[in-house]
Amino acid sequence: MTRKTRIRAALVTATALVTTATVTAGVSAAGNEEPEKPSKKQIAALFDGWNAALRSGDPHQVANRYAKDAVLLPTLSNQVRTDRAAIVAYMGHFLENKPASKKIETHINVLDHNSALDSGVYEFTLTDHETGDKRVVKARYTYAYEKRGGTWLIVNHHSSAMPEG
Repeated sequence: MTRKTRIRAALVTATALVTTATVTAGVSAAGNEEPEKPSKKQIAALFDGWNAALRSGDPHQVANRYAKDAVLLPTLSNQVRTDRAAIVAYMGHFLENKPASKKIETHINVLDHNSALDSGVYEFTLTDHETGDKRVVKARYTYAYEKRGGTWLIVNHHSSAMPEG
């Protein structure tokens, strides 16, 4: 092998090593990236899903929006609900009033790619299932969401009627 051939071989080898190292570093860096945080719009849509579940009239469908270990501090009850059965029971009673809800004010904080908070004020128009009379309940709310197994679930929901002014 001539000197010129040895130099070319060394350059080709060096170039191949640099290219391999660059590609490997790029793949490694890409694998270590944090998952992208959800947008505030994506988190706001979680309420829309909860609201659609309310409109279904099915307490089980509403309860499916909550994690197994969720805590519900409901609007129209003093009892804290800490398991699925209790959430289903509350929602069954709540849905008798055919609640129609809408947000009045919302503040969303995306904490990371797996957790977010949505707090603000909403109101429910409730229809008495016996008389048909309607009433509006304005309430403060906070939803704490976590992404578990690829699904966004409510882990904590606090809703309390606005105090008398």
